[in-house]
Amino acid sequence: MSFHPRRALAVFWKDFLDLRKNPSLLLAMAALPLVLVVVPVVVVWTYTRNPDDSNLRVVALFYDPTLPLNANAGRFLVERTLLDWFGMFLVMPVFVPILVSSQSVAGERERRTLEPLLASPVTAMELVAGKSLASLVPAVLISWVAFLLLCIGVDVVGWPLGQGLLMPNALWTFGVLVLAPLFAFFGNGVAVLISARVAEARTAQQLSALVVLPLVGLVAGQVAGVLNAGPIYYAVQGAVVLLLDVALLWASVRLLDRERLLSRWG
Repeated sequence: MSFHPRRALAVFWKDFLDLRKNPSLLLAMAALPLVLVVVPVVVVWTYTRNPDDSNLRVVALFYDPTLPLNANAGRFLVERTLLDWFGMFLVMPVFVPILVSSQSVAGERERRTLEPLLASPVTAMELVAGKSLASLVPAVLISWVAFLLLCIGVDVVGWPLGQGLLMPNALWTFGVLVLAPLFAFFGNGVAVLISARVAEARTAQQLSALVVLPLVGLVAGQVAGVLNAGPIYYAVQGAVVLLLDVALLWASVRLLDRERLLSRWG
């Protein structure tokens, strides 16, 4: 099967222009990153405005009963918050592509633009590549911008703790540069598959969003202390998502084959 980058870029540009014409979708894409930046900054601020508060040590001992007496409870809670919030932050690069990719096939059918697209010489691989780029590029860029704003916000409100900048650290940098694109591809792949199987874009969006629930469950387990999240944990998580990405890519190319789509919706 031949692959022509120009045709894939044409599909990407078409979907990108459609995205620009949908202000409600753009607003939805910005809402979650805003929450994921503002909430941790506010939490860090509550811990740093009075780091010597005895109540902070009580909370810190709940997380770590072996915390030394001379340890700064405020800084411990800030670092714990950033570690726990890291898992929640990774929900964003999964969720944002779902908003876009759920429109990829079902939305084309609703707008009656699928048939002209299938009548063009674009191959299934070019179609998947173009539509994936149209969701992955905004998702990764939004994740990077949100990360930058989070670093600035946390470092500003956390400056009274001293001992240098809190962000970015190695784990967050690895997550944003490596895990975020992998998670974005995962969310995109799931949404493309579901979008190719259902008739309405809204249904595809709702079903695809269910994939976020296991990720939120993992974060809840981390906060509760059931999961010991750290570099190894997230490295394994990234390897698993990479394998899922490869499987989703293969399945997407098969499902977006021209003959399959025409026979299903013809």
